[in-house]
Amino acid sequence: MVQIDLNCDLGESFGRYKLGLDEEVLPYITSANIACGFHAGDPEVMSQTVNLATENKVAIGAHPGLRDLQGFGRRQMKISPQTAKAEVQYQIGALQGFSPSHKLHHVKPHGALYNMAGKDYDLARAICEGIYAVDPELILIGLANSELIHAAKDIGLPFAQEVFADRNYEADGSLMSRDLPDAVITDEDLAVSRVIQMIKTHSVQAHDGSMIEMIPDTVCVHGDGVKALAFVKKIHQALNDEGIEIKAI
Repeated sequence: MVQIDLNCDLGESFGRYKLGLDEEVLPYITSANIACGFHAGDPEVMSQTVNLATENKVAIGAHPGLRDLQGFGRRQMKISPQTAKAEVQYQIGALQGFSPSHKLHHVKPHGALYNMAGKDYDLARAICEGIYAVDPELILIGLANSELIHAAKDIGLPFAQEVFADRNYEADGSLMSRDLPDAVITDEDLAVSRVIQMIKTHSVQAHDGSMIEMIPDTVCVHGDGVKALAFVKKIHQALNDEGIEIKAI
C-alpha cells in the first residue's frame, strides 16, 4: 500500500498571542513540527504542544528557525554555517526537554532557514550536522530534491522528502516566494488534486508549466489559515478515498 505522512507546523503561539488551530488539526496529521522559541513559540507553548501531540499519538519533531520573532522567521538573514549548526542544536535540545521520552522523531527547518538551506549546500550541511550531533537517528524533513536532502545523504542522516499541498513551485523545484501573487494555492480542490498527483505520479507542474520529478515522503499542510481545518480534513479524506495510508515517516 502507498503511504504518506502529513506534517504540520504547530506551537507557533507566543505568550498571550494565539496562532493556529493546533488542537483541531492534530487528529488529522501524523507528524507535528513544533516551534522552538526562535521564530515562534515559548517554553509554555512548547510544553503544551508536545503534550497535545502525545495525546493524539502524533510524531513529535523540532521546527528550528532563524532568530527572528518579529519576522516569524520568514525574512532572509545572513548566518554562517557554524552559527546555523549551533542554533539548530540549541533549538532541538530545548524541545527535547519537553518530550516524555526526551527523544524526538524528526527535525524540519522553518521558513527562510528552510528555503535558504534548500539552495545553499554549506548551510544545509551545517543544519544536518547540527541534527546529527544531537541524535543521528533524527529524520530530517527537507524540500524534495533540495540541498538539504543532498547534505543528509552525504552525512548519513535519515531524511524525508517533503512536498507542499498549498504552494506553487518554480521550475528548479524551489517554492515560489510568498511575495509573488500566485505563491499560495487558495483553491482547495486544486491543492488536493496536486497532492494526489505528487504521490501517485512522483511529479508536479511548476508555475511555468514544466514538470518536476519528485518522490514525496511527507506532505506539509498548514494549520494557521482561515480555512486551515477544512483544508486538512479535505486532504485527509481524499487520501483515504484514494487508498493511500496516512502514516508517520
